Amino acid sequence: MPNDATAGPIRAGARRGAAAVCALIGLSAGAAAQEPLSAIDWLSRSVAAPVKVAPPSDEPGITKGALPAEVAVTPLDGPSPDAAGLLPPAVTGLPHALWGMGRTTDIANRIAIAPTGTLPALQSLLTTILLAEAQPPADSEGKGRLLLARVDKLLAIGALEAATSLIDAASDNGAEIFRRKFDIALLTGEEDTSCAELQKSPDLAPTFPARIFCLARSGDWNAAALTLRTAQALGYVDDAQDALLSRFLDPDLYEDEGPLTHPARVTPLDWRLLEAVGETLPTQSLPIAFAHAELRETAGWKAQIEAAERLSRSGALEPNLLLGLYTARKAAASGGVWDRVRAFQALDEALTAGDAAAAGPALLLAYERMSEVELEVTLARLLAGRLEGLALPPEADALAFRVGLLSPDAEAVARARKPRDAAEGFLVALAAGDPARAAAPMDLMGRAVAAGFGTAGPSETAKDYLDQDRPGEALLLALEEVTRGMDGDTTGVAQGLALLRTLGLEKVARRTALELMLLERRG
Repeated sequence: MPNDATAGPIRAGARRGAAAVCALIGLSAGAAAQEPLSAIDWLSRSVAAPVKVAPPSDEPGITKGALPAEVAVTPLDGPSPDAAGLLPPAVTGLPHALWGMGRTTDIANRIAIAPTGTLPALQSLLTTILLAEAQPPADSEGKGRLLLARVDKLLAIGALEAATSLIDAASDNGAEIFRRKFDIALLTGEEDTSCAELQKSPDLAPTFPARIFCLARSGDWNAAALTLRTAQALGYVDDAQDALLSRFLDPDLYEDEGPLTHPARVTPLDWRLLEAVGETLPTQSLPIAFAHAELRETAGWKAQIEAAERLSRSGALEPNLLLGLYTARKAAASGGVWDRVRAFQALDEALTAGDAAAAGPALLLAYERMSEVELEVTLARLLAGRLEGLALPPEADALAFRVGLLSPDAEAVARARKPRDAAEGFLVALAAGDPARAAAPMDLMGRAVAAGFGTAGPSETAKDYLDQDRPGEALLLALEEVTRGMDGDTTGVAQGLALLRTLGLEKVARRTALELMLLERRG
């Protein structure tokens, strides 16, 4: 990622004029030199973090009291941004003291390494943890470090809307929070709102690329060009930034030149600038948050569908949005995404008509196509209730039962089912939370799942967390243990499920167990 503050040498004359020019555009040279810290590596440098000056001390390093060196301090004059959340304990089922006696750094680190791309039930649980209202850790000091860790994890899984709502709930207007808001706005087409906020916030020092972009967006191209020339004179843009911004402001001058060299780590601001000069990058190879840019009306239908599939797979998009894209029009090609569109449309039409003869084969094909991109649970959520009452052929009927178990109505589906074999009997018992009443499958995963609802207990590490009153960290550990179990360590499955149940998350444990048995996510 380019460094605005150190891109080139600054001549003495330019250095003398820097203060006046930077004051004009709202940027101090000292602020520009400050490197903002982030848990993700693709944030745009939209604003410079303020320089923190240590208080004077005539005896540095000497303690003037008998207290220990590390003392947890929490201000009492207002709410901590770390306590912000969208989901109260009554909704989440999680304790208000979720973080208990945990330390902010430890919690943030565990959030950062929490698995993504795992089972949908676990992805949903992770999002719930990130959005939960909870007491801040005792050492939070009102600095919002845990808030940033949660927002960054939401960005990492592509949940931009949830991240925005969490930021709004926290009412934190610091530079690091604004950086995230600015990038979300760039990816969702709301950049004008963020540019206006930047202009109205004297406490935010915009970097030169952000300032130039916002001036151009507001229609003040002359000021944008002047700002770029100033940045060039002061050495505050490197060669790659200079080339991109120059082409952005005056593309006609470069129409005979070849394409730009793209940065190794593309930021949302880079992406939007490249889009503006006609060198749009496909988002499939970029972090998942960039997929939101393909949902805008300016993107093609195929790109929109692929982005929606990617976001649905991570749990960051409501299934109905994908439904709308799948059924928007008729596919004009074949292969890949178009095969999924055709298969889904055929199933949707058969179910709308109540045509059981057509729905059977259509369900088999649609499920096969959706499983190729790990969207079985999305399909189940879209079909919830629509398969009920159809007289399907045996193979399709068995699949419809399993699809029902992957839906939010799993327990009702299981109650209505008369098991046709031992495998179905175990699934019915599992959906009811009592797998011990049915014989467990002989494979390792089936035995591990049964143990998670029977003889297994939480791991020793999890017990330590619980003994130390750190339930939130124990819960994040459960996600890791079950995910690890999918790669062959089935002990982790048993211990993780047992931990979820110990923490009172029985329904989450059942959903997770059903997905472990029904989805091909092993190894």
